[in-house]
Order: sequence, then structure tokens, then C-alpha cells
Amino acid sequence: MSALRVLLDNRPSYLSFGAAWLLGHGAYAVSHGDSPLVRLPAAVPGALLVGGLLIAMVVTSVVTMRAKRGATGAEAVVGNLLAASWLVGFGALFFVITALSSALADDNVRMLLWPTGSGLVVGLLYLAGGAAYRDVLQYALGAWLALTSSAALFLTGASPYWVLALAGGGSYLVAAALEPRRRAVAA
Repeated sequence: MSALRVLLDNRPSYLSFGAAWLLGHGAYAVSHGDSPLVRLPAAVPGALLVGGLLIAMVVTSVVTMRAKRGATGAEAVVGNLLAASWLVGFGALFFVITALSSALADDNVRMLLWPTGSGLVVGLLYLAGGAAYRDVLQYALGAWLALTSSAALFLTGASPYWVLALAGGGSYLVAAALEPRRRAVAA
């Protein structure tokens, strides 16, 4: 049985990322579109999202580092490769969004592709982590995030942000609620 699979409790990570997605994307949702529900200064939604994501990354890093202490050999290699995949995935996303924004000469492309593209990258990385550690819950969360984030591109106005906040952030909270069950089955 995998050391990380036994030791890693994803609840803190899922809860912190769920809160970041709900608050950050939710702030974008309520303050954007033709008739926003609330008028917020332009910097507020971004600050909520970035601040929440930074906190969630710190929480996840602490949880992961504690779990990785017991990992050796192939298990440690898998953990290190998955960690590096986050940098590669978001680096590639940066290039794609920068190139598309430049080619189309439209800053709205950047505004739409960063949140939805990030959801796609995160979803794909959770798929990889779920497959590597045989974690069906993480795999399912990844599939859901990848599909809903990508499907949100078909929507207009504030609707993509509503999808990211509710379907994305909400799915993290559902995963956090199901995590104790996953850990009990894995034991």
C-alpha cells in the first residue's frame, strides 16, 4: 500500500481550495456581466481568488510535505514527478493563454481562459494523482473539474464564474466530506 495514500489526508487541501474557488470565483460571478448583483472594486475578486489560492497552496504543501517524509523509492519519485507536473502544466497554460491573447488581440481571452484553463490543468493533474495513487475520489474530482471548467467556456457573461464557483468550489467541499470514507476504505 502506498505511503502517501495511507498518510495523506486531503481534507485540508480540499477545504481550502473549495473556499478559494467559492469566494474568488463567486466574487467574480456576482460582480461581472451585464447586470452584476454587486458592484465591487475590480481588484476585490482577484484579491480574494489569489489570496485564497495562496493560502490553499501553503496548506496543501504542508500536508504533502508531512506525507512525503515517509515515502521512499518509487513512491518518492512519483510524488516528485507529480509535484513538478504542476509547474509544467501551469507554465504551458501561461504560454497558450499569452499566445492566444496576443494573436487575437483581446484581453477578454485572458480573463476567460485563466480561470477555466486553470480548472482544466488542475483537473488533469488530479486525474494523474488519482491514477498514480489509486485514489478514486481524487480521480473523480479531477474529471469533474476538467470537464466543468472546460464546459464553462461555452457560457457568457458571469456564467463561467458561477460554474467555477459552484460546480468547482462545491466539488472540493463534497470531496472533503467524502475523504474520511476514502481513507477508511484505503486502510
